[in-house]
Amino acid sequence: MGKRNVIIMGAAGRDFHNFNSYFRGNAQYTVVCFTATQIPGISGRRYPPVLAGKGYPKGIPIYDEKDLVSLIKKYKIDEVYLSYSDLPHEEVMHQVSIVQAAGASFCLLGPNDTQITSKKPVISICAVRTGAGKSPTTQKIAHWFHDKKKKIVVIRHPMPYGDLAKQAVQRFATYKDLKKHKCTIEEREEYEPYIEDGIVVYAGVDYEKILRQAEKEADIILWDGGNNDFPFYKDDLRIVVVDPHRAGHELLYYPGETNFRRADVIVVNKIKTADKKKVKLVMDNIKRINPKAKIIRANSTIIVEKPSVIKKKKVIVVEDGPTLTHGGMEYGAGYFAAKKYGCTLVDPRPYAVGSLKKVFAKFKHLGKVLPAMGYSEKQRKELETTINKSKADAVIIATPIDLGRLLKLKKPSTRVRYYLEEIGKLKIVDIVKHIK
Repeated sequence: MGKRNVIIMGAAGRDFHNFNSYFRGNAQYTVVCFTATQIPGISGRRYPPVLAGKGYPKGIPIYDEKDLVSLIKKYKIDEVYLSYSDLPHEEVMHQVSIVQAAGASFCLLGPNDTQITSKKPVISICAVRTGAGKSPTTQKIAHWFHDKKKKIVVIRHPMPYGDLAKQAVQRFATYKDLKKHKCTIEEREEYEPYIEDGIVVYAGVDYEKILRQAEKEADIILWDGGNNDFPFYKDDLRIVVVDPHRAGHELLYYPGETNFRRADVIVVNKIKTADKKKVKLVMDNIKRINPKAKIIRANSTIIVEKPSVIKKKKVIVVEDGPTLTHGGMEYGAGYFAAKKYGCTLVDPRPYAVGSLKKVFAKFKHLGKVLPAMGYSEKQRKELETTINKSKADAVIIATPIDLGRLLKLKKPSTRVRYYLEEIGKLKIVDIVKHIK
């Protein structure tokens, strides 16, 4: 049998890792191209030769996923590998049907084929859906180890939206590093909280090289997962966060259900704001599907920095972008802050400009909250314009970073911060303290 022609379906993350860990240097396959979706503006690029390695002197082109069928036929593709996350199971099967109808085989790579072994202990923190509360959970663990004088390095799931060759290995320890690597709003949301607390975070494209560099300065490595993907590294402890606001989704989304079934510890977050029946459904699913998992009950506790700025006023609420878009949430921490302080929500849709109009058109579930889209300088400017055009008296910034530092806002604003607060007898510390 000759080489198999392959397409990798991705979204600038898992796809590149699957290539690096499984296909790069593999004589059985030729990766003809990647396709891209979910993230604006990432198609039309090329995976560079310096990362693609031997056999790919011109690199590998990246096309829009909408061209998948024509690409299968044009390049006589044998196998298509789905390599991105947070898809309903039904959507995955639609993709299977599309690929098979075009004549190719549909494939999924699992942990054994893609996970890299570390020389240091690894704790992974993943989720069943985007926006469940992975990062606050990771931050809580990182703080505890940091206070115990352990050398902690966080490795974050990839978000390489710029020059891929330059982003192969990225280390973030200061705010200057964010500027150096020209980070988007989404990237800043993930890295800044660690920088604020003096914790080093790595990300990039080549996660073998990232791991080896991180091991030089770490006693323990924390994997901060993206979307609901499973880890790139073999882990010694698997912590998975579930969100009862989306009860049942732990069994309805790929690869979130994979995480759910593999978890050693399941954090049931946002219990205080979720319906009791939904919390029970999640608990019942844990007992039925993964009864050996330890359960931590928790809240996502909200703190408003300056309540007087928003109390009983008309506000525009800016929430974490991925949580609202492919995470499928209609609201986040900012919505609950507005509700607590008697605010009137200003609908951002009439004021949306540029690509934000397309975001609202695509994600029909979005209502009176504004996703913090900022994958480019242009989109960041559109976010700024949309906020300033609105008839709001004030702005609630419920993103993990202070957008007021990045945007020129013409209205008073306040930040909403949120952190993980355990409410049961079992605490995360009780579990992670055994990792040495």
